Amino acid sequence: MLSNYVSPGYRVDISPIEKKRNDVNEMDRKVYKSQVTEIISDDRLEIAMPMEKGRLVLLPIDKEFEIHFYTERGLFQCFARILDRFKRNNMYILSLELTSNLRKHQRREYYRFSCSLELDTRILVKEEIDSLKEEKIDFISGLPLKKGVIADISGGGLRFLASEQYEVGSLVMCKWHLVVEGHLKEYNLIGRVLFSQELDVRNGEYEHRVQYINVDKIEQEEIIRFIFEEERKSRKRETGR
Repeated sequence: MLSNYVSPGYRVDISPIEKKRNDVNEMDRKVYKSQVTEIISDDRLEIAMPMEKGRLVLLPIDKEFEIHFYTERGLFQCFARILDRFKRNNMYILSLELTSNLRKHQRREYYRFSCSLELDTRILVKEEIDSLKEEKIDFISGLPLKKGVIADISGGGLRFLASEQYEVGSLVMCKWHLVVEGHLKEYNLIGRVLFSQELDVRNGEYEHRVQYINVDKIEQEEIIRFIFEEERKSRKRETGR
């Protein structure tokens, strides 16, 4: 059942189904961001009409789209047809009908939550890297840490800004705190650097993207739960409810 996996407030990507021909127009290449507003039945739901540059995107009625749902249980995908466009309580809505079964997306993907969290980082030393071969990590205490700021975070990794540049492929210890179930918890995770580049707007500051390599299931679920709780708080502030 749709309601077993998808709930109002979940983030949605909506994109036209790829065509097997060369006359794909600009709309066919886009992915639009939205969120679920209502689950109507097992094969019907409503989502917010997507916006681009402050304007509503009038996706065509009766056209089929590919939908991705970012949920607490992972990424789910289906195909759906737009039944109607309308306005309710000052919100513009798309009514969708599923045209395929909802299925778990095979590609590992997590919703990225934009934030600003203090972060300490440092490169792993040889002894720590060697300990990883035993499928464990023994962090060496007392080594100097570099300050940074997490710009977005997900269940699979994070993006952060720092004055220190790390080489792509290197292993970095990332230390930060999250409020989990009302308590401040420290996370010490290893990230493999996937991207590192100096910012155009700020010389001497670098953007890094890392993928966790030692996160356990409990920590991962805590991070995802934190993201969803912060999203809910943000929606309440926006709607005043």
